[in-house]
Amino acid sequence: MSAETVSAPRPALGTGYDPRAAALAPAPTALPAVPGERLAAPALRHRFQSPPQWAPELPGDRFRLSERPPLPAAVLVPLVAHPEPSVLLTQRTAHLDQHAGQIAFPGGRTDSKDRSAIDTALRETEEEVGLPRERIEVIGQLPVYETGTGFRVTPVVGLVDPGFSLRLQAFEVDEAFEVPLAFLMDPANHQRRVVEVAGVSRSFFAMPYRHAEREREYFIWGATAAMLRNLYRFLVA
Repeated sequence: MSAETVSAPRPALGTGYDPRAAALAPAPTALPAVPGERLAAPALRHRFQSPPQWAPELPGDRFRLSERPPLPAAVLVPLVAHPEPSVLLTQRTAHLDQHAGQIAFPGGRTDSKDRSAIDTALRETEEEVGLPRERIEVIGQLPVYETGTGFRVTPVVGLVDPGFSLRLQAFEVDEAFEVPLAFLMDPANHQRRVVEVAGVSRSFFAMPYRHAEREREYFIWGATAAMLRNLYRFLVA
């Protein structure tokens, strides 16, 4: 994934595509995990208040499935402030036209009444999973990510007060779950997968997570994995 885009026939990565079928790329040079002390809420606040010099590894998808100009959107990267923090993610329902069945952050397209990307992210989060904005402390934003499906997504990072109850929007969200932040901020858990798009080999990140309590694997990939990879680069810089 990079800023480079190409036109691609929709069937290549469209509805019905199984990213688990993509080949694993050779493991790159080992990178360090983000130290545990940097994942605590005070350290996260400080990092966004005084950011280091860094650049996102993945500014956007390397393929384009939409010919229209990108539309503004925002997602919330919800960091649940447990003693060992986690990331709240959703699985989209299987019948949606775009990103069906995929793992995603809560969020969506900017509405004309939204005053900012933060407003979009908080509104969409409350609509999708019933998490009220009063339980979310926005601590910063990551660089805009342009998706192959035609959205310019602003990732808004927030600390979530634990102990919440969710109310899922049944049409869009199949389920919600948490993944330890330490797992996602360890490159040992970042796979690079390779797929052919329009006759050209392209790669994407995946972060398969085995949920012990639910006894199933969640396959985090695509734009969600890319934004998590950018968060890793930001926190480890």
